[in-house]
Amino acid sequence: MNIGQLITLRSSSGRPGPRRGAALHELGILEDGAVLCVAGKIASVGTTREALRDQWIKKNRKQLVEIDCAGKVALPGFVDSHTHPAFISPRLVDFEERSAGATYEEIAEAGGGIRSSVEGVRAASKPELARKILWALQQMMSHGATTVEAKSGYGLTLDSEFKSLEAIQLAATQWPGTVVPTLLGAHVVPAEFKSHPQKYVDLICEQMIPQVSKRGLAQFVDVFCDRRAFGEEDSLKILAAAKEHGLQVRAHVSQLTRTPLANLLALNPVSLDHMDHVDENDISLLARSSTVATLVPGANYFLGLELYPPARKLIDAGVAVALATDFNPGSSPTASMPFVLSLACTQMKMSPAEAIAAATINAASALRLQESKGSIEPGKDADIAVFNVHDYREISYWVAANRCETVLASSKVMHSQAGGLLASV
Repeated sequence: MNIGQLITLRSSSGRPGPRRGAALHELGILEDGAVLCVAGKIASVGTTREALRDQWIKKNRKQLVEIDCAGKVALPGFVDSHTHPAFISPRLVDFEERSAGATYEEIAEAGGGIRSSVEGVRAASKPELARKILWALQQMMSHGATTVEAKSGYGLTLDSEFKSLEAIQLAATQWPGTVVPTLLGAHVVPAEFKSHPQKYVDLICEQMIPQVSKRGLAQFVDVFCDRRAFGEEDSLKILAAAKEHGLQVRAHVSQLTRTPLANLLALNPVSLDHMDHVDENDISLLARSSTVATLVPGANYFLGLELYPPARKLIDAGVAVALATDFNPGSSPTASMPFVLSLACTQMKMSPAEAIAAATINAASALRLQESKGSIEPGKDADIAVFNVHDYREISYWVAANRCETVLASSKVMHSQAGGLLASV
């Protein structure tokens, strides 16, 4: 109760799916708001005055937990739709070398980069890896995220990719939010297949994907389609195999160099991520598709790149844009969605309202969860984050400061620095 600004993300048009263009500004703000949550779902949304007059609330008030939000800002829990938490150690050598002037690709060529995380994951036990993943999930929640997509991709063998996905599932059972597992066996070609990379592609298509599907270990298959990773032809083969086995698809694409999007879009991927190097034709095709373009400016920041994804061009053309942390040990070691929102505003010239919509309802669409996540509306999951600010624009304004005070996942208070938010049964 007493929510100063309740950011509902309710759409005036009522259309389902991600927001595009001017609709990204529709935050559905209620002043002096209140939310009633029952059995993990949002039951009603309105003003505090309306809530206090509600006959059902009056009758059941003694059974309710009332949390006074004291004029702060509440919004849907962030949906972090692109993360890589299944790793053991930070890449400090890479970090130091990059600070001395080495590029991302030079470090990878010298044996650093993604391949440098492989040894730790292969050697780790499943419980050890699950503890690392759980720690990452807890960090994300402390910054307001209640739904997280979590990729494998640092094992690059059958056993270690299965272990990574099982560790993600194990961590998810101990975390109150929602975790969406993704197989990223096609992250890079591992060292033992360097001389015959096609055999690794065949391994992914003929063994990894079928077994992951059969064992129910992932909802998505991802592929890193770029220079020194997987070419367009192999990427299409991997994603086609995923669809044949009933898995949804997404891809890292055009981070380092451009890959034309027409053939990838023909597979109807839920999301294409990074998108640093796209041309006018790519943007036009994206705008006419249902695919979400997920932008991850944390990677551009941490790699010290001057070029950021062209968010303004994408949005103005009508592309559905989402934001994510890309949490990983090499290029974006941040669990903070508010920091990503700040980068979106300062480096990609998105407005604070656009950034919030991109990190909630559009990010939920990038995981096909828009029916249950991403806005505060009756019937949706009671995932809500409260920030100790008086205006939603402060969330992206206060750089590198965590103003997230209270987080509810399925209406349960799971993170609280002080104060609180709602009434729940």
